[in-house]
Amino acid sequence: MNLRDCIYYVERRPSVITMKKIYLDYASSTAVDPAVMKAMEPYFSEKFGNPGAMHSFGQEAQAAIDESRQKIADFFGCSFDEIIFTGPATESNNIAIRGVVKHARQNVRSRTPHIITSAIEHKSVLATCHDLEGDGVEVTYLPVTKDGFVRPEDVGAAIKENTVLVSIMHVSNEIGTIQPIEEISKIIRKQKSSMPVFHTDAVQAPNYIDCNVENLGVDLLTFSGQKIYGPKGVGGLYIKKGVEVAPFITGGGQERGIRAGTENVPYIVGLAKAIEIASSMRNKEAARLGKLRDYFIDEVLAKIPNTELNGSCENRIPNNANFLFRGIPANNLLIALDQAGIAASSGSACSIKTVSPSWVIMALGKNGEEAKQSIRFTLGKGSTKKDIDYTVSALAKIVSRVSTI
Repeated sequence: MNLRDCIYYVERRPSVITMKKIYLDYASSTAVDPAVMKAMEPYFSEKFGNPGAMHSFGQEAQAAIDESRQKIADFFGCSFDEIIFTGPATESNNIAIRGVVKHARQNVRSRTPHIITSAIEHKSVLATCHDLEGDGVEVTYLPVTKDGFVRPEDVGAAIKENTVLVSIMHVSNEIGTIQPIEEISKIIRKQKSSMPVFHTDAVQAPNYIDCNVENLGVDLLTFSGQKIYGPKGVGGLYIKKGVEVAPFITGGGQERGIRAGTENVPYIVGLAKAIEIASSMRNKEAARLGKLRDYFIDEVLAKIPNTELNGSCENRIPNNANFLFRGIPANNLLIALDQAGIAASSGSACSIKTVSPSWVIMALGKNGEEAKQSIRFTLGKGSTKKDIDYTVSALAKIVSRVSTI
């Protein structure tokens, strides 16, 4: 199937696929919740003070940050001063990884720092590790099972005397698998020769699963606003007391001196409100979307030939379904879906003309072509059964059209 066929099908067959807007890319970004927007609004105009100022305007802004930090700390089950605010989650991941490595280099100069991560991490982790390799850091990239899980025993086997950091994501942004973070933590704690810092990128987790840092057993945890109906460009990092992270951005000493710069007060307030809402609705929404996702998976696999689910059916985030559509390039199918009013994503670097193979799908044992034929659908607050039925119908008609060309 080529791009021309996709566009021809949609433009010439309007009676088959009627235009309707359905968003199934919630893992990429979410709309700001109205309650979040309302909480943010005063800090753009009425309460605009610099939180570093001594006067009442500054104190008002600082109080908002303090209140937000406490709300988030309560959500993650940690202390107020264990939360720092950052820009987007990419920055949080960079602070965690580069900060630990920098501190290790400053204090143990005789050893080359060693990092352990997985082959399916977000690009912000993998690209950072690749960059550090160019600067002499040793990195081990662990494989995953065909269902997309890191084996805890592989982590234990990879730890060496010079291992300073283990970074394993909580939930895969592409295939939705929930990694065995607690088990990995236990294995790390049993090490005698080395006690590396344990970091997890938990950006996709707060809406649906427990993120209590004590239960998880992590030292560092990344979170973000835009995946949980909060504002884009703001996130944070949990840093356990006693864990040393070297400064990432130097300046006025804000955020414990690790991430200096005037705090983005309205966005921090919005992030805290989004976390608060996620906490209140997590169990109910996870159950609703879990049933809807299972229905979606069953319908696609039953009604559309040559399809396969990428990743495990179990231990999967409730809103994620990633499919391999054999013989159909993902970019072409995504364009056809978009023309039908359905937004999804390949989960890989793509443009209109080309799609790079997803390293995550290839890590499952799929080849490059199969990785280019995989699409991620992620559900959210606005998703309904009618949306799923419409999407399955559109997919079936598009695939049917392709098979006859």
